[in-house]
Amino acid sequence: MKRKYWAWPGVLAAILLVIGLPSQGQTPAAEHPIKRGLEAAWAKQPEQQAAALRRDAAEAALRASQRWTPEAPALEVNVRTDRFNRNEGAREYHATLAVPLWLAGERSRLQSAAQADAAVVDARLELTRWKLTEQVRAAYWEHARASLEANLAQGRLRHARQLADDVAMRLKAGDLARADGHQAEGALASAEATFAQTQAAVSRASRRWQALTGIPVPQDGAAQAEAKPTNLSLAASHPELSELGAKAAAALRQQALASAQTRSNPELTLGAARERGTFGERYGQSVMVGVRVPLGTSSGSQARIAAAEAEQLEAEAAFKLARQRLEADIAAAQDDVQAFQASLDAADRRAQLAREARGFFEKSFRLGETDLPARLRAELEAFEAERQAARARIELWAAISALRQAFGVLPE
Repeated sequence: MKRKYWAWPGVLAAILLVIGLPSQGQTPAAEHPIKRGLEAAWAKQPEQQAAALRRDAAEAALRASQRWTPEAPALEVNVRTDRFNRNEGAREYHATLAVPLWLAGERSRLQSAAQADAAVVDARLELTRWKLTEQVRAAYWEHARASLEANLAQGRLRHARQLADDVAMRLKAGDLARADGHQAEGALASAEATFAQTQAAVSRASRRWQALTGIPVPQDGAAQAEAKPTNLSLAASHPELSELGAKAAAALRQQALASAQTRSNPELTLGAARERGTFGERYGQSVMVGVRVPLGTSSGSQARIAAAEAEQLEAEAAFKLARQRLEADIAAAQDDVQAFQASLDAADRRAQLAREARGFFEKSFRLGETDLPARLRAELEAFEAERQAARARIELWAAISALRQAFGVLPE
């Protein structure tokens, strides 16, 4: 009878080809699945849907600051007559146009404040998008880990079935004892249980990804690494720092505006009058020009100045704390990348040694020099070594994504 032996190295290579474990120098795809997931998730966010209206509000405030007057002019018309008492023909008509005037420096400061508020709107949207990116990256790598475990467990299950069939045939031929058959069946049952658990993990990760993005999980097979960030210093363009900087700048502009708005706006008054004393008398014409200047300071100006100063101080303090925290996060993420790189190198060496040792045990088992438990241990060691190497590569790629997240770099 021709015996069948399990070609484990070839099958494992096929598994790794299916799950897509390329070398570290592999070039990522033009558009990373994380970017596609981010765009889909961002389209669902309430902040993105209201972004256009918020920008319109900011632009409306900017247009208001560019008008000739701080408020629209007001027209007042008065009529005086003696028709309801003496009725001697006395008539008087007054028309007055009140035009508000800008205070000194108010218009330019209001424009600066409106521009700063518009910058805060954009910076807040970028901050929200950056925070969403962290969730999308976490969901992507959770699914990648689960898929890796499931594919490895599927390969182990396939191998366990082949080995159990091989042992069963040799048991019938009298080459092995029944205890060996029980061990092979036990290994098969363990592989089936592991595969079922990994399938459940894949299902959970898939549901989380789809709930977050609204699109199916990536079906392009291999997990893809993001490129390492080239800039190794924290930039002020980081979304969190940019938002806090924009808030501080807006508070400073509001403080300057409140300093200019210390009183109500003066008014230029233009009026015309037409009047007569009795019937038959000709109407007299007159023109009036006046200026209305409020005296004293506005009761709310000091409160607005104090509120703006507090907002500015809070934003500047938060900026310093955020910068320190982000620098610590970047340093920790860089340490993680280095640690996982070292772990991957060690895991690759272990996997190579385990593959060679498995080949030795497989050959000696065929020659009858090694018993089944020793071969099963060698197979398990090789499987765990390959699993550790594959998981280390995934963890390294996830650490690179975390480093990009700490730097504030969005997926490309």
